[in-house]
Amino acid sequence: MSKKSKTERGEFASSFGVIAATAGAAIGLGNIWKFPYITGEYGGAAFIFVYLIFIILLGFPVTLCEFIIGRKAKRNSYGAFKKLAPKSSWKLIGLIGVFAALFILAFYSVVSGWGLNYVYESIIDSFKFNSPGQLNNLFFEFIKTPYRPILFQIIFMLLTGVIVLLGIKNGIEKNVKVMMPILFILIIVLDIRAVTLPGASKGLDFLFNPDFSKLTAQAVLVALGHAFFSLSLGQGISLTYASFFSDKENLLKISVTVPIADTVIAILAGIAIFPAVFAFGIEPGTGPGLIFITLPNIFLQMPGGYIFSILFFFLFVLAALTSAIALLEVVVAFFHEELKMKREVATVFATVLITLLGMVCSLSMGPLKDFTVGGKNFFDSLDWVASNLLLPIGGMFISIFVGWKLGKIKVKNELEKGGHHVSPVFLSVFIFIVKYIAPIAIFIVALNGVGLIKI
Repeated sequence: MSKKSKTERGEFASSFGVIAATAGAAIGLGNIWKFPYITGEYGGAAFIFVYLIFIILLGFPVTLCEFIIGRKAKRNSYGAFKKLAPKSSWKLIGLIGVFAALFILAFYSVVSGWGLNYVYESIIDSFKFNSPGQLNNLFFEFIKTPYRPILFQIIFMLLTGVIVLLGIKNGIEKNVKVMMPILFILIIVLDIRAVTLPGASKGLDFLFNPDFSKLTAQAVLVALGHAFFSLSLGQGISLTYASFFSDKENLLKISVTVPIADTVIAILAGIAIFPAVFAFGIEPGTGPGLIFITLPNIFLQMPGGYIFSILFFFLFVLAALTSAIALLEVVVAFFHEELKMKREVATVFATVLITLLGMVCSLSMGPLKDFTVGGKNFFDSLDWVASNLLLPIGGMFISIFVGWKLGKIKVKNELEKGGHHVSPVFLSVFIFIVKYIAPIAIFIVALNGVGLIKI
């Protein structure tokens, strides 16, 4: 019976597929969109230095926690806790991951739809002859219109849904094994172009020469929060994907590879953007508009800008898609395994549900802008709830669960499956971090996020 259910559930077929899928899940808009603009806002290299420390001290251990839970249970985010801690309330932590994935993909698909629109706009060369002010108006008029953003959001969700519908091996794995190398090649091409622009060295200095005088306490907390968000922790993604790992996979190796790949892509995105920003004398800390307003302005002035505009926004959508399929899979696995839906039905239902929720997010920029929750429009409300409540709560208790509930012996047994050796020193340090350091750090981020402490 167990053998049959394992076959029906499916597994990743190769180690490269595992790495491509898990790295692709982490590499998304947080790398291409958010990391560059918050780096610009908080002083460049000094911010990156602190961010890297948090990736090592917190990102890696909590990622490993999710992998341990997922593979040990071989269940979805909710079902994993139900299996490992039966007749307890721990399963609610898994449910938080399901809701986090659902909420995040709702507004994430809207921004991804903006990216798809900008691929189209780049292809038809609609940025040509526009002034910076006109490009600004172009973006804000676009997101306020009721139909066009929704059309591109629907197209993006259809792409996401079709890939997930095909299953783990033939859908997710097969596609990410193609998409991830393309993504890497695209970003290298864009980097080469950016660093060869006149004046590009100022952008590289900004990224790699730290100025710690600009590093505020708030910047440190933002770096901590983004390290957590960028690796998709607390969303049930790593946990759900790990449930499809075979026992021969080295969890420790994957847990190291994913943060490295995620961080490398984020820095490469910065290299693609900041040399161009400085080459054309534009302020680096320009917020989310850096992608949709500043960069089109740069591409207009750049030799070969037409081609590089298309390549950049295609990269943007590709990165979004690798994360979106992971987010959707979290919800689909829950519907399939817990609500006993056929996988095909679960995929269609989840895709439609999230698309409808995303439509409301999109309309909240325009026709529904007066519909607010706690003074925020619907888009910002979902973002706030997911980022400041669901992710920190989920991540904090995942860490506590592994450190206090599973404990050192069960963790060691899971990590050593497939004949892999784990150092006793590493194991002791890891357990100490997930018992004490990670929960406290995440709790501080949560308190800051909801405004209960001000730093």
